[in-house]
Amino acid sequence: MLTSARYIEAPRRLRAFVRAHEASLIVLAALVGTIGGLVVAAMSALVEVLHVLLFNLEMGDRLSSQFRIEPWRALLVPSLGGLLLGFAFLLLVRWRPAREVDPIEANALHGGRMSFRGSVIVALQTVWSSGVGASVGLEAGYTQLSSGLAASLGRGFHLRRADQRIMVGCGAAAAIAGAFGAPLAGAFYAFELVIGGYTPASLTPVGVAAVTGYFVAHAFTVLSLGVGVGPVGDVLGRDLAIASLLGILSALFGIAIMRGVALCETLLAKIRLWPPLRPALGGLGVGALALMSPQVMSSGHGALHFAGFVSIPLAVVAIMFILKAIASVISLGSGFRGGLFFATLFLGALGGHLFAGGFDAIWPGLKLNPNVYAIIGMSALSASVVGGPLTMSFIALESTGNLWLTTAVLVAVIISTQITRELFGYSFATWRLHLRGETIRSAADVGWIRELTVRTMMRQDVSTVNASTPIEEFRKKFPLGSKNQVIVVDGSGRYAGLALVADAHAPDVEPAKGLLGIAHFRDVVLHPGMNIQEAIAVFDAAEAESLAVVDSDGERRPIGVLSEAHAMRRYAEESEQRRREVIGEI
Repeated sequence: MLTSARYIEAPRRLRAFVRAHEASLIVLAALVGTIGGLVVAAMSALVEVLHVLLFNLEMGDRLSSQFRIEPWRALLVPSLGGLLLGFAFLLLVRWRPAREVDPIEANALHGGRMSFRGSVIVALQTVWSSGVGASVGLEAGYTQLSSGLAASLGRGFHLRRADQRIMVGCGAAAAIAGAFGAPLAGAFYAFELVIGGYTPASLTPVGVAAVTGYFVAHAFTVLSLGVGVGPVGDVLGRDLAIASLLGILSALFGIAIMRGVALCETLLAKIRLWPPLRPALGGLGVGALALMSPQVMSSGHGALHFAGFVSIPLAVVAIMFILKAIASVISLGSGFRGGLFFATLFLGALGGHLFAGGFDAIWPGLKLNPNVYAIIGMSALSASVVGGPLTMSFIALESTGNLWLTTAVLVAVIISTQITRELFGYSFATWRLHLRGETIRSAADVGWIRELTVRTMMRQDVSTVNASTPIEEFRKKFPLGSKNQVIVVDGSGRYAGLALVADAHAPDVEPAKGLLGIAHFRDVVLHPGMNIQEAIAVFDAAEAESLAVVDSDGERRPIGVLSEAHAMRRYAEESEQRRREVIGEI
């Protein structure tokens, strides 16, 4: 079918059939789940090939599970890989100056619209970053590409806004389920972080995508990509109270990591280091840390085996913990692509092991199980940094099958999440968006608010009058009842105020002062790009019923007028429409 669209469209009859039948969305979700599983398998295989070629490993080996890496490889591969990535960024900025949209931002601001080409680019950058040994996780690339493909599929079928957002969530669910071997965690990752809520209508497609993604990903790989754990043992009532303390510490450390990445970016910007050299310098730093502990490299899949931690001295675990945290901050802060999901799982496991050892040193009689607190720490730290408390709880449940342990995890996760919200207010993904000037804190759909701008609401048929016009002439031109207000402009056509017709006809007006004497809001205007919330805030601050809209090119030429009553009515209408869409889903 020929089409002028920038993406492939399904035939019209098929589109109509899919839009008319809710079960069709489930079929699309299964297709998305298959795609997500293939994405996880393919990206993991590419990274493994890079590790084999660049670090001289055997197929099936994990870079982060090596006891030793050749020093010249540890130093040169990440630094030269970072340099190549930096040059690629320069070329990319010239070719695609716009920033790529991730699944959370897409669902929050753009109604589930994502760029397929941009998603492929981000995925390749993530593969390269992890492949050269940077301390980043592949999960960001998994979800970006899977959700981007799902978004393109949804656009091809012209899905409604709510269904399009669900498709993006299905892509993320399939990717996480396949990557961690945890379908429940994948589904709740989509609900909590990508869709921003749960409805019965979204349960089936997201669940189908997660389960499909899990089976497809694990059909293409011999080694498990999931989280492996050692024997857990009994979880006692005291563990619930002790888990609360670990949840507090996890939140504080999680906030420190997120701020550390931003601080690293700021420092590199202040020293004005040439952009391509930033990831090269970061790669050199990671390589230097890898000389002391190879476990800091790449995402940490190979290092995350809790059963092995028991036999490692606490001093070694502490060194691994500190070096991995520094390596993750340096990698992301210097410009490598990737996420903190698996890094925080690894760090949390190490931290939980240290916590149990430290607690036993203070209170020897308790004999805390290191595996139990490794899992609690893993979930609590990831909940702080990544968000998604139920997601992290289900990862623990699906990894261990222990309900009592999951209860302790849930306690730590709740406390960690709440403290992070109170003291910091962001997850790592929304914190990055905040640093770029966005204000979103979740994937809840606020894009319609951004789309409801002053330009779409203002009246353009406005009357203007020159500021030098005498009052008497103004009265003749605009008798009572003809207009409510008239925009006053100066000799160059620039905005000078808003004159109320009733004020000009008032008996106590002083004609000698001219129109400027009765002009209101001379310094308060609206701009066409303002959204409804920004416009209402201006109305409230100025205590105005109507305001002029001027162009945004600095000339202050009036192009329309907007009343507060009309803006509030449009806001109420759009809010009611979104509410009905949600009720319709239920």
